[in-house]
Amino acid sequence: MRTINLPDNRPLGLTGLEGMSDAELAAFCRENPALRIERDTNGQLLLMPPTHSDSGRINARINLEIGLWWRQSPRSGEFFDSNTGFTLPDGSMRSPDASWVSAEKWNALTDDQRQNQFAPVCPEFVIELKSGSDVLPDLQRKMTDVWLANGTQLAFLLDAKAEISYIYRAGQPEPETVVGFDQELSGEPVLPGFRLDLRLIR
Repeated sequence: MRTINLPDNRPLGLTGLEGMSDAELAAFCRENPALRIERDTNGQLLLMPPTHSDSGRINARINLEIGLWWRQSPRSGEFFDSNTGFTLPDGSMRSPDASWVSAEKWNALTDDQRQNQFAPVCPEFVIELKSGSDVLPDLQRKMTDVWLANGTQLAFLLDAKAEISYIYRAGQPEPETVVGFDQELSGEPVLPGFRLDLRLIR
């Protein structure tokens, strides 16, 4: 078995596998279940190291908070964890740490698209959590060049170590910066009534 060492725990791009169809990508991911795989807009596959334990802990709490909100309005849409891949309009396949898709978009998909593919839909709401191995400028570019560019309406980038949040909104040229994890972030108007209490995810 060949071991691949990721430089500085950052994503590793695999060359020679560009041009995979969506079906081939799905098969490749099924054959390599231990890998976290994304595809960029150029068709290059990106391998990422497993989530560090502390990042996994925080991410679980984030999904819990979204889930508790969802229980109050389950017909509004569907929420997803970090294992979920979406095929975006630019052809990339990405997996945010947490996301939400409206019922209108989700119900417009076929059963095959929902069950057997990386659904061809861009979530209206996403959260990305900066781990110790992530580079902040790379994540900031991802928020604008991937999520907002493909149709996300609201996105949170959370740096738990620095206790700084970056709030991205469609049509807003620069993110709002929120310093301190002693407050709440509002999901309005995309997720009516949702508030992420940062004190619960520290």
